Amino acid sequence: QVQLVESGGGLVQAGGSLRLSCAASGRTFSSYSMGWFRQAPGKEREFVAAISWSGGSTSYADSVKGRFSISRDNAKNTVYLQMNSLKPEDTAVFYCAASRAIVVVTREDRFHYWGQGTQVTVSS
Repeated sequence: QVQLVESGGGLVQAGGSLRLSCAASGRTFSSYSMGWFRQAPGKEREFVAAISWSGGSTSYADSVKGRFSISRDNAKNTVYLQMNSLKPEDTAVFYCAASRAIVVVTREDRFHYWGQGTQVTVSS
């Protein structure tokens, strides 16, 4: 069982940056691949970024490539999402998720545990 708690969301102006953190409970954090998803008002939840258990492989949605960066610190049981050059269309609730898959996965149904989400609002 893994419990995930996101933090770091907030209100930022367009062009600004935020770093989201996701703290995981449990001793087996390093055996999970991790991902970030987001859900904007009135839209379905969508994939943002994912990272393998070792941190050696990553994947990004086309909409965030070059602006967002996912990383993890297995010693701290934490995964991060650095978000730069934020745009109003990035406004959403961001969710952290954990998958038992060893490799990078991007499909929502491949993730087994989810956090409660953190709100990110980007003003124009």
